[in-house]
Amino acid sequence: MTIFETRLSRIREWMAENGVDVTLVTSPPNVFYLTGFDCHPHERFMALCLQASGEATLFIPSLEKNEAEKSGFRSAIVTVSDTEDPMEKLRSVVGDGPFGALAIEKQHLTVARYEQLQTVFGEAKSVAAEELLLKMRLQKDAAEIAIMKKAAQIADRGVEAGINAIAAGKTEAEIVAVIESTMKSHGASGTSFSTIVLGGEKSALPHGSPGSRVIQAGDLVLLDLGAVYEGYCSDITRTVMVGEPTDQQREIYETVLAANLAGIAATRPGVPAMAIDAAARETITARGYGEYFTHRVGHGLGIEVHETPSMHGKNEQELVPGMVFTIEPGVYVPNVGGVRIEDDVLVTEDGVEVLTSYPKELQILAVK
Repeated sequence: MTIFETRLSRIREWMAENGVDVTLVTSPPNVFYLTGFDCHPHERFMALCLQASGEATLFIPSLEKNEAEKSGFRSAIVTVSDTEDPMEKLRSVVGDGPFGALAIEKQHLTVARYEQLQTVFGEAKSVAAEELLLKMRLQKDAAEIAIMKKAAQIADRGVEAGINAIAAGKTEAEIVAVIESTMKSHGASGTSFSTIVLGGEKSALPHGSPGSRVIQAGDLVLLDLGAVYEGYCSDITRTVMVGEPTDQQREIYETVLAANLAGIAATRPGVPAMAIDAAARETITARGYGEYFTHRVGHGLGIEVHETPSMHGKNEQELVPGMVFTIEPGVYVPNVGGVRIEDDVLVTEDGVEVLTSYPKELQILAVK
């Protein structure tokens, strides 16, 4: 039995336990997780349909037929052309019912698509499938972990290339281009998100947009990036200094580094997610910068760059082996600059493994 068949079997067990007649999985990340088929269909219809009795059926846009067949999905594949009604195709597989319960991804499905599904499933009770799917994806298996380690290595190479490209007079956008081309040359299929490079006062914007601002002496430069490798994401942030730092810049950096290390040290099975946030936040607060740490300490990582668990200060969910998430404390002082240091970490049987490895000590770059 393949890993995909094992995952589908788990859904079928859940369906039987909850009286679900049909499960319809429509989000690209979950379709990929359950079938190995990686596709973003845009406005076109794509769904994995599991019936309480019968095979799983994958509905895909016609132009994706060859890719779907190469994915290794062993059950039925039904193509839908641009001139065909996807609901008619769906009805031809599931029949006319009656249907008691339909499991869907409520957070992904649009109202318009749900109304279309009602023409097939009538007044079937809608059941949320997210809780099961997110729980399944929460703990990565050995194959997923191996892929994520490679994605992290590629991100390390991207950071290295970006830092090496920093020079007075270069724009943020120019450095972004170097980072992204480097990651692709090392095997990335794309970026986990829009690469961020922010210099000087812009480094105090946690999710600022890189542009034409030129790097200059006295800048803190924040680099936040990630690589997608074989469908899985990495996410890393490093901050460096161009020229000699002021006492405050150095203090901010050392504060954030200490918080990052405290969060990592607190990570182990059985502790609640909130404890990781607390370890980092208390470190920053104790040094007088608590008001400038304005976001949670991290987020889950996997097929999506943001997934469960959310590493915020009220999440009581206990960490378990196989979880992968980020630890990314930051301090952002307006008109001074910001520092964020982010690592990807794996919860192991007895502790934690840090997947990203680019050095974290303050790097002071000579003004070129």
